[in-house]
Amino acid sequence: MLRRVMICLAFIALGISGSHAAERRQQTNPVPFAHTPCSVLDEGPCTPSYCSVLNHGPCIPEMDYPYGQNLQVTILTVPPQNQAEKYKKPDHDLDNIGDLFAALRSCWTPPPADDAREGMQMSVRFSFKRSGEMIATPRMTFATAGVPADTRTIYLNAIDASLKACLPLKFSNGLGGALAGRPIAIRYVDNRELSKQAEKP
Repeated sequence: MLRRVMICLAFIALGISGSHAAERRQQTNPVPFAHTPCSVLDEGPCTPSYCSVLNHGPCIPEMDYPYGQNLQVTILTVPPQNQAEKYKKPDHDLDNIGDLFAALRSCWTPPPADDAREGMQMSVRFSFKRSGEMIATPRMTFATAGVPADTRTIYLNAIDASLKACLPLKFSNGLGGALAGRPIAIRYVDNRELSKQAEKP
């Protein structure tokens, strides 16, 4: 009788541990590339385990995290003082997205105050080649509503001239390969106080 009770308790313990294991499998991190290991029998999403059959595992492979399909950055004509470092061009080959954005910010030369419009915003989109050159001329995707066509042309020309003056950018091999052909969207914001500049003698 005692043996039967012990056997029943053992089966109950195995059932409980099995349910906990199932719960653990269901609690995989749904974020892609989250470094959550899984078995080939799991439904995922999780990081596949690439271990030898001789390893007790699971082991997690090193993965290159992918860049997004669309890289976006905002460039202010007059950056705040606490962001001044982000507007300095790196003195080395660009090796990450932060370096790229800093280089793009440092390139911006706005139109002269006489031709500019206070608060003007314009967004453009383009892609780079692996060599650091643009694939094509930047395409305008947004401009402040109600702005005359002449003003839009002035800003688009200023953007085009600013980018061409900085190109080709010097990418590291890794960054150049990762960025090649990826769309990059830049929003330019002319936040100069032009009315005050006009009032100065």
